[in-house]
Amino acid sequence: MDQPDLDRVRALIREIPDFPEPGILFRDITPLLHDPKARRLVNDALADAAHAMGATLVAGIESRGFIFGMPVAERLDLPFVLVRKPGKLPHDVVAVTYALEYGSGELQMHRTPSVAGQRVVVVDDLLATGGTSAATGRLIEECGGTVAGYAFVIELEALGGRSALGTHPVTSLVKY
Repeated sequence: MDQPDLDRVRALIREIPDFPEPGILFRDITPLLHDPKARRLVNDALADAAHAMGATLVAGIESRGFIFGMPVAERLDLPFVLVRKPGKLPHDVVAVTYALEYGSGELQMHRTPSVAGQRVVVVDDLLATGGTSAATGRLIEECGGTVAGYAFVIELEALGGRSALGTHPVTSLVKY
């Protein structure tokens, strides 16, 4: 994505102070989703990144990862899988538990169709501490897939999330 396009996308990411709690500066993608041209630029850039990583399957993390992951999969003519919170998938699932700042979280994915043998690019809107994305990578690997890389719209660099993702390629379009 060239600089004018990147500037356009960045301008559409709204800052909401003290949300969801005091001291947090929330990066709101709602205006970006409202702008068809900017949304197309983002999805094209994420698809280019996934293609460069050699993706054969795209995984989207609940829920904003669905918004961006599905168009990436469509652009590349690849399968798409959902990674969700517990109790949201109706069929046989595999799960992974991971540490959160206060407590733990769980992610689930259907066992079938399988990710085994696939090069999976994980797509989400935001890379912060990397815990959810790293857990998704573990889930994919436990199911026999290979993490080809990660693609994000936004990265909060000060939180160091890249370090949680090991040596896998990481693309983030807008960095704060």
